[in-house]
Amino acid sequence: METINNGKSIFEALVDIDVSWQCVQYYAGLAGSLAGQHIQLPGGSFAYTRREPLGVCVGIGAWNYPFQIACWKSAPALACGNAMIFKPSPFTPISVVLLAEIYSEAGVPKGLFNVVQGGAATGQFLCHHPDVAKVSFTGSVPTGIKIMEMAAKGIKPVTLELGGKSPLIIFSDCVLENAVKGALMANFLTQGEVCCNGTRVFVQREILQVFTKAVVQQTQNIKIGDPLLEDTRMGPLINRPHLEKVLSFIKQAKEQGAEVLCGGEPYVPDDPKLQNGFYMSPCILGNCEDNMTCVKEEIFGPVMSILPFDSEEEALERANSTRFGLAAGVFTRDIQRAHRVVAGLQAGMCFINNYNVSPVELPFGGYKMSGFGRENGEAAIEYYSQLKTVCVEMGDVESAF
Repeated sequence: METINNGKSIFEALVDIDVSWQCVQYYAGLAGSLAGQHIQLPGGSFAYTRREPLGVCVGIGAWNYPFQIACWKSAPALACGNAMIFKPSPFTPISVVLLAEIYSEAGVPKGLFNVVQGGAATGQFLCHHPDVAKVSFTGSVPTGIKIMEMAAKGIKPVTLELGGKSPLIIFSDCVLENAVKGALMANFLTQGEVCCNGTRVFVQREILQVFTKAVVQQTQNIKIGDPLLEDTRMGPLINRPHLEKVLSFIKQAKEQGAEVLCGGEPYVPDDPKLQNGFYMSPCILGNCEDNMTCVKEEIFGPVMSILPFDSEEEALERANSTRFGLAAGVFTRDIQRAHRVVAGLQAGMCFINNYNVSPVELPFGGYKMSGFGRENGEAAIEYYSQLKTVCVEMGDVESAF
């Protein structure tokens, strides 16, 4: 169902569903352990804190991970005692309805998890509604800004998981095979429609040629086609306007001097049933420079930009030269360098010698224009609850009057 909903390969969709049930299970386990703090005060008095629900929370999902995002938002919300109204993207309305059915069959009381379908007007209504206590949004920066403005009118807390143009830094002392695999994982999952993708691949000059040759070869071997077949690794993009937008980025990159090393064209599968699908061949761009549009702007498609660098200091400065800050990655055998570089990266989710792994135990969220707040891990509890402080006097009141 998720493959039909989104177009990603069933191989990936199965992983998404696996991550989703792990998320629900994780927060079900945390629900009974939510606790406050006891503070001892002078004279036998004391205070304590209570972690309490916010009330009705709104979740607004994106179309790239429809079911998984719904779980990432609803599981911690429900664990904290809230109700949730979830609005999926109108491009992927189906699978979240199945999640509602699963919650219902599992015994979740009616009204605690609700699905509302609709577009921008529905989202605006939910954000403005006086009974909504919090909004959690995953999507584009422009829409995130609008949601933040609407929520501000009601002084409502928001969690924003927005776009990215993340750097992947590959040093010459890396394990080359792992670095190539990491670059593929950082760029081509879900047809490249992933907000935390490491699309700016900085490669140390000493290994630029050998890395580029290897990653181009592996990219050309990616099987494109029917996403319901188990050996397919890349399905169609979400819709035709988005496909045309991604292809226009590639056209502009060529006009600005980038070189298409492979892919970047519409792809027509052999199966007649798929010939009108929104397919394209995964693209690698060489001869890229930092000021090119393909390097600065989020493309949200299967397009990797390779950029050479010489020194660690240079790579770090260029990696941080972006308005985004969702994710970043480093491949090196030098563990001291790895920690040093990660400490300097301005990104909320960093990877060392891997990329795009997302265990539910780890907090996920961005810096800068990539948003704020965190999903997953114990940290998410703080964003779906509020803290009440109770001060208890055990003696007589000392009055100034």
